[in-house]
Amino acid sequence: QVQLVESGGGLVQAGASLRLSCAASGRTTDANHMGWFRQAPGKEREFVAAIRRNGGITYYADSVKGRFTISGDNAKNTVYLQMNSLKPEDTAIYYCAADRTYYSSSSYYPRGAYEYDDWGRGTQVTVSS
Repeated sequence: QVQLVESGGGLVQAGASLRLSCAASGRTTDANHMGWFRQAPGKEREFVAAIRRNGGITYYADSVKGRFTISGDNAKNTVYLQMNSLKPEDTAIYYCAADRTYYSSSSYYPRGAYEYDDWGRGTQVTVSS
């Protein structure tokens, strides 16, 4: 099992930037993909971005492409989500997740919440207009 703790959320104005961090512990080498999801009030949890542990290939939801950047530091067992040009519609609780399934093809990545095995408790991001 992988334990995950998010940090870095907060209240910002539209157009500002935030960087979220996700510190992993436990069987971190079992995590083949790390992902960020978000959930706004009354909405389903949605995929934001993911990174493949081996090779660092990244994947993004269309809604954040060009504004958000996911990165990882395997030595520190930490994954980051740099969020720029924030919009009010980015307001949500942001969750970090780990997928322990290995996919041989780098063209496939897990984007469904059900595909992830371990979850953090989330960090609130609020963007005011």
